[in-house]
Formats: sequence, C-alpha cells, structure tokens
Amino acid sequence: MPTDPQFWSEVFLQTLTLFVLIVGLLGLIVPVFPGLIIMWLAALFYALIENSLGRMAWIDWTLFALITLLMLGGSVIDNIIIANKMRGHSIPWSSIGLSYLAGILASLFLTPVVGIFASPLALFGAEYLRLRNRKQAFDSARTYMIAWGWSFLTVFGVGVLMIIFWLFWAWM
Repeated sequence: MPTDPQFWSEVFLQTLTLFVLIVGLLGLIVPVFPGLIIMWLAALFYALIENSLGRMAWIDWTLFALITLLMLGGSVIDNIIIANKMRGHSIPWSSIGLSYLAGILASLFLTPVVGIFASPLALFGAEYLRLRNRKQAFDSARTYMIAWGWSFLTVFGVGVLMIIFWLFWAWM
C-alpha cells in the first residue's frame, strides 16, 4: 500500500469530487435543486486545486470547458423543455411562475421532497382558480409532470456526461 502523502491527497480530492458530482446528479430528481451547477462547482474546485499543483494541461482545461458547456446547456434546456411543453398547452406564464415559486419555497423552507409535490399542486391550484374546471386544471398539472419527466431525463443525461468527462480528466 502506497505511503506517499501526495498519492493519498490526490485520492482524497478525487473521492470528494466524485462524491459531490454524484450528489449533484442525484439532486437532479428535485426540480429546483441546481444539480448541474453543484456538479460544475465540484469540477471547478477540482480544476483550481489541480492547477495550483501544476497538473492542468491543455486537455484538462478542454475537458473542464466541455463540462462547463454541458452545465450551461443543461441548465437552459431544463427550463426550455418544461416551459415549452406547458406553453404548448396554453398554460399562462403566471401559473408557470407560481408553480416554480411554490417548488422553490417548499424546497427551501420544508424539504426538497415537498418541493417535488408543491410545484404541480400549485399549478393545479392556479389553473383551477383560472379555469374553474378540475379536469382542465388536472390536465395542466399532468402536462407539467410529463414535461418535468422529459426535462429530468435530459438533464440527468447531461449530468452523466459531465461525470464521464470528469472521470476521463481525473483518471487519464
């Protein structure tokens, strides 16, 4: 077993970074949790440490740039998929905004799990008040959940790619 402190510090750094990457990936289940940003911050922290130790070559920076582009693209596409699907069913921005706000507040002040349920319930409530029709309000909430599902699959795929690029970077 190696006794070199540099070896063990690198193992610790890589283990910690991978742990945060996985937490960010699993956090994507919660609609308002900034999982991709958490993952990117882990990669940034890793890059800064590696750079301070003089271990960042052009390929490392290239992989970090790809991780950054994935984070930016994934963060944008997440909201586009949900908003596009909801707007395609004539759900007004006010109901969409209320749904997002309810999810964020519930996640912050209660738990992220409550945030998962708060968004579609708030949308159902807003749409019921607007339409005075339970079936149409339920259809709006169902549309949100379908859009969230597609968005989750897309963003989860982006998160997996970010981890793959980081693994290649860390272990090449």
